[in-house]
Order: sequence, then structure tokens, then C-alpha cells
Amino acid sequence: MLRVLVAAALGVAVACALAACGTGGLVSGAVDRENGRALFQNKCAGCHALENAGSQSTIGPDLDDAFAQARADGYDESSIREIVHEQIRFPGQYNTKASNPDFLAANMPANLVTGTDAEDVAAYVAETAGANGFTEDVVIKGTDGKQIFVAKCGSCHTLADAKTTGKVGPNLDQLKPPFPVVRAKVISGGTVMPSFKDILTSAQIEAVARYVSQVAGKK
Repeated sequence: MLRVLVAAALGVAVACALAACGTGGLVSGAVDRENGRALFQNKCAGCHALENAGSQSTIGPDLDDAFAQARADGYDESSIREIVHEQIRFPGQYNTKASNPDFLAANMPANLVTGTDAEDVAAYVAETAGANGFTEDVVIKGTDGKQIFVAKCGSCHTLADAKTTGKVGPNLDQLKPPFPVVRAKVISGGTVMPSFKDILTSAQIEAVARYVSQVAGKK
């Protein structure tokens, strides 16, 4: 269901981008994909899954799946870049999970990045999203707290013991949260952070919360 919704949204974006709707489209010239990657991790990874960026959030569309479909439908990298740039500037506003559990959790605000930064992000996403085809959901087995953290939390949080450098959520080495706080946050989520109560088992939630509380700020 979600893939269908994403495809429909992208269909609108494709039509607008290729017809050059709106004003102030892409400016021809060199782009900095490394800057695009850094900006994506800081501004977008909290909501979008993208394998190349190490992000797995489910608040917004999975960009690998969305653009794997676009590539399969014949869109080249330059067209995908146009689509992403238009979506950054003019994101659609759709019904959310508040009205239907199959819909996205939240709508994307306009102009999270602007100017050449928006072009850099668009170029980075166009080069990497869906390049390896459709993604498979990462299923965590067992109760290794570190493994769970790296797979499900590392793209958003910095934690030295796990060698993760995510900047979307708090730096856990600085925060040093106690076990009850981590456990509650993993279960309930937050403003950007999704709830993991339907993704991880109770034992896995206990394991990752205990791991974070034991190692945060220790290196």
C-alpha cells in the first residue's frame, strides 16, 4: 500500500518537474554530492530510509524503493534529480496515519534546504537512491543490544561505542541517558523518532536500552 502511495506522489512530482512547473528550478553547473550526503544525513535521514546514507526511518517514503521504481520505469538520473529538487521545494501534502494507518506518518515541510544546498541533496539522492534495486526490511534477530542499535538507531544518533555518527537525534555520548529513559523513548518515540514497540520485541527493546545506558559517554 505504501509503495503505491509513494508511486502516486512521485507521479505528480515527475509531471511537475519535467514540465518545469514553479519557478527557480535547477541551476546548471557543478554540484557537491558529499555536501549533499552530509545535508541529507542532517536534515532528511530522520524521516527517510536511504541505504547509502545508512538511514532506515519510516516516517517518510523509503527513497530506495521509491526511486528503484522510477528507475525501473525508465527515468534517468537527471530526471530523478529534477524530481527530488521539486519535492524539496514543493512537497505534496497528503493524508497521514492520523486518518489511515497505511499512510505516511507525517508530511514533509518545504525548503528544508535551499539554493545550491538543495541542488546538492537532489544530486546525491539521484545518484544513490534505488541504485541497488528494491530494499529488504532489516529484520533483527536475537538480543544483541549493540547490533540492534547499529541497525536501527545509528543513522540518527552518535554513539562512540557503536562507531555511529548520526546527527538527526541527540548525541547519546553527551546525553548519557539512564536505562528507564532510553527504554521509554524506544517504546514511545518522539517528535522525529519513530516508536519501535511494533518493530522490536520487548526483549530487544530491553537489550538496546541497556546497551545504550551502559556505554554512552564511556569513550
